[in-house]
Amino acid sequence: MISRREFLQASVAASALYGASGIGNWSKLAAQQALTQDQLLQFDAFGNVTLVHITDIHAQLKPIWFREPEINIGVGDVAGVPPHVTGADFLKMFNLTPGSPEAYALTYQDFSALGKTYGKMGGMDRVATVVNAIRAERPEAILLDGGDTWHGSMTSHMTKGQDVVNVMNKLGVEAMTSHWEWTLGTERVKEIVEGLPFPFLGQNIFDAEWDEPAFEPYTWFERGGAKIAVIGQAFPYMPIANPGWMFPEYSFGIRAERMQEMVDEVRAEGADLVVVLSHNGFDVDRKMAGQVQGIDVVLTGHTHDAIPEPVLVGQTILIASGSHGKYISRVDLDVRDGRMMGFRHKLIPIFSDVITPDPEMAALIDAERAPFKDQLEEVIGKTESLLYRRGNFNGTWDDLICDAMLSERDAEVVMSPGVRWGASVMPGQDITREDIFNVTAMSYPNCYRTEMTGEFLNVILEDVADNLFNPDPYYQQGGDMVRVGGMGFAIDVSQPMGKRISSMTLLKTNEAIDPARNYVVAGWASVNEGTEGPPIWDVVESHIRKIGTVTLAPNTSVTVTGA
Repeated sequence: MISRREFLQASVAASALYGASGIGNWSKLAAQQALTQDQLLQFDAFGNVTLVHITDIHAQLKPIWFREPEINIGVGDVAGVPPHVTGADFLKMFNLTPGSPEAYALTYQDFSALGKTYGKMGGMDRVATVVNAIRAERPEAILLDGGDTWHGSMTSHMTKGQDVVNVMNKLGVEAMTSHWEWTLGTERVKEIVEGLPFPFLGQNIFDAEWDEPAFEPYTWFERGGAKIAVIGQAFPYMPIANPGWMFPEYSFGIRAERMQEMVDEVRAEGADLVVVLSHNGFDVDRKMAGQVQGIDVVLTGHTHDAIPEPVLVGQTILIASGSHGKYISRVDLDVRDGRMMGFRHKLIPIFSDVITPDPEMAALIDAERAPFKDQLEEVIGKTESLLYRRGNFNGTWDDLICDAMLSERDAEVVMSPGVRWGASVMPGQDITREDIFNVTAMSYPNCYRTEMTGEFLNVILEDVADNLFNPDPYYQQGGDMVRVGGMGFAIDVSQPMGKRISSMTLLKTNEAIDPARNYVVAGWASVNEGTEGPPIWDVVESHIRKIGTVTLAPNTSVTVTGA
């Protein structure tokens, strides 16, 4: 007798073999220079249930450039396994061809050069075309949104998320969970949620005063003759990673024991398939899937990972669908006799030059942007360097933001948050105001100027490093490493808390940071209420206008060991 886990492992292998998993035969297509919409959407329908997953859009309604990370270090049990594989190692692991469309979409290598061939990705009008095509074939397909949706662009900032809400409602989302949505503040979130035509899920969101559930934990679908429960898991570390004073009425947390209770509850009520729509982050979801019994599928989000094959944890499959609208995941499942018997999966790339925009969605997006068109398109400067954000330790966008703070705020040391969101800008292109907002738009943008001791700077770096490199995923509470300007340091990611950071140096004088000395420090995105200073986008715009053309030298200020 074959076990169910062995059967699911065979599903992964068979899907990859027949091209229904991953991203198909892009390499051959690249050689022919002949990507077509039909080929991108090709899928051999399977089973009786279809899930469609999109996550971490970060309010990007138009096609964008988005470079994947160069460095994504895993520690402990997850070292060297997806998603902690990049570049050539990623291509080798998934048997992908360098220079192919998949190499461009999924890795950082030769990004600028390949971008000239394959173009921008994403665009919610293209996403709509893909969703409509799937629904035409599978009318009962369930479209689920993993959160980080209403935040991350100039228009979403100006409309308090309404432009994206209107687009997602038009797309026909059927359930969502949340993270950055909460930085709009409690009242605005409640206002939007009350008008949504679908449930806003979070089994782990509780009323802080009464310690009881505050939102629907799960919702039901009857599709393909199967009873399907979708359980929502919001980002668990809200008051740590984001300003708790913006949503003091609620508490979050992983709440794995309650997740088990919810799974048991829906199973008792006859669920044939249990899906967790999560914003935990991949490693947290991997650990949770190993602890909580009875989950069939985890649709994971938050860490922006695009993985072309499902990851199997016990009898649970984890699906990672990337970010910024670059991909949609389609999962077809054979659900019978009260269980998932097999599946096929495809990470569908949204090549904006290949996929025809849906005209109704395109018109809606243009209408939402129209009031801000002149501001969005105003040219602030030009870049000769590729501007990107992703990576554990630095990105050129963050280098530019740090340079702006050093100059405009007359600081010795500056710090920029290690957030993962933000579109890229190609070398030789103009930098528009929209480009700046794409990497800075948030509801707590004030660029502060203060003094900190060298000892306190060390405490900050150690604390953020532990959020990123603690071997227990449940203690990984944020994004990437805080970016620094004016200062260099060494980090040994294999060391415990308090021993990772060394060789802190003031770059201007090449002197060691003195623990007892006060340094003038600038930064932004402080979670503290009442932070004063100009919004970061004004600081960056002023700096770019002064220099005219951006040219950034390679950043060698951080030395990494222990990976």
